[in-house]
Amino acid sequence: MTDHYDAIVVGTGFAGAFFLLRYLEHASPKARVLVLERGRNDCKVWQLRNRRTSSLNTEEFFINNNPEKEWLMSLGFGGSSNTWWGGVARMMPGDFLLQTRYGVGTDWPLRYEDLETYYGDAETIMAVSGPADSPMPRSRPFPLRPHRFSDTDALLKKTFPDGWFHPATTRASAPTGTRGICCGAGICELCPHDANFSISNGLRRLHDDPRVTLQLQATVEEVETSGDLARGVSYTSDGKLQRATADLVVLAASALFNPHILLRSGITHELLGKRLHEQMPVDVCLNLRGVKGYNGSTIISGNGYLFYEGEHRRQHAACLIETWNSPFNYRRAALRAERGRWTERAFFRFMFDDLPRADNRVTVNAANPHLPEVTFNGYSDYAQRGVNRIPAMIDTLAKALPIEDVESIEVARSTSHIQGTVVMGNDPATSVVDRYLMHHRIRNLLVLGSSAYPTASPAYPTLTLSALSLWAADHLFTRSA
Repeated sequence: MTDHYDAIVVGTGFAGAFFLLRYLEHASPKARVLVLERGRNDCKVWQLRNRRTSSLNTEEFFINNNPEKEWLMSLGFGGSSNTWWGGVARMMPGDFLLQTRYGVGTDWPLRYEDLETYYGDAETIMAVSGPADSPMPRSRPFPLRPHRFSDTDALLKKTFPDGWFHPATTRASAPTGTRGICCGAGICELCPHDANFSISNGLRRLHDDPRVTLQLQATVEEVETSGDLARGVSYTSDGKLQRATADLVVLAASALFNPHILLRSGITHELLGKRLHEQMPVDVCLNLRGVKGYNGSTIISGNGYLFYEGEHRRQHAACLIETWNSPFNYRRAALRAERGRWTERAFFRFMFDDLPRADNRVTVNAANPHLPEVTFNGYSDYAQRGVNRIPAMIDTLAKALPIEDVESIEVARSTSHIQGTVVMGNDPATSVVDRYLMHHRIRNLLVLGSSAYPTASPAYPTLTLSALSLWAADHLFTRSA
């Protein structure tokens, strides 16, 4: 006999867990929820002993047609919360209105104001550290005090008080009860203090709720549909194909796996799987005169908004800048060779928004339909025009910093922010899901996470996708009422 549930949630990362949190707050005491996770529960002790975040090799689970472009994630309970670095900047109001304000890209089907309360809720849940000032409107302060600037950040803040800020991050600046204080060592994915928020140290209780059945090592094959309704899912566990039915099906598996599941289910759309994107990252290393770097209190010690919002977005991409605070974190030539001047160097990452291309996509691999096939042909010309402005941006930073010379400028291989492929919008002809992440045709099928993003903001996607999951769950019950 097939088990029936009120809801089936596919995935235990940010999107699935934040939805589950708000869903359980609304649901009746008799509700039944099945949560399916393809990976194992590799606890923190296991991760530290084995020096890796997952017992699964992610690259074995999809085909990458362009290995030079990395798609970084972690499979297992908690998803990429096990490997992320805790950046939780909100999107800026203009990110939602690119077409209306600047005549480029497409508008999102919701506004910053729609999500502002949900942003605050997500920040409270994650116990986010952040500054008293902010580049975007806020209705409440951050839960934790900001981290300490590096000397480089302090100079930038002094010169650009409205353009440089302490980072919003879940790397704790004070003990939270479940997390220690960030030590700034730059090994966030294997933090010995467990200072960074994860599903395991922040929302594990959800999966212990008696209404929830968590099944690990369960790979969803298809969403089963009948007419315009999702009836349930088929999934493989212990080598056997199994089925479960539900009143609601929620896909929260990532921007690579969400479209793959839908395509294998025969749920088609002209844009499904297309517009895969993430920010275009460029690493910039500057040699300084008499100013020491790497002395902030966390791995990313500052965020620059000097080149973010503004009329320049009509012509080229916006940019968010990160100050990297550890010389030992996978950075080539992080230290200088001159005796006594080893840390007179600044590492920045410039992250540019991108206008998604339809030829960057996820499809079903023909030889092995169980694997998604990822094709990435490059960033947009719009993003590249932003990158071309880096020399002028460095000249601006030189108003605050004693820059001797530019050591290097190079495009990084990934920001680990996989987005697009199941885009949201108001028009079913030009989007797969609506503003509440509900499939336009199958009205009991939610597709959560950054797969819904119509464009790539320079900001980190995690806070926004978590807020969207809370927003979607609230709307689900408001609609039902």
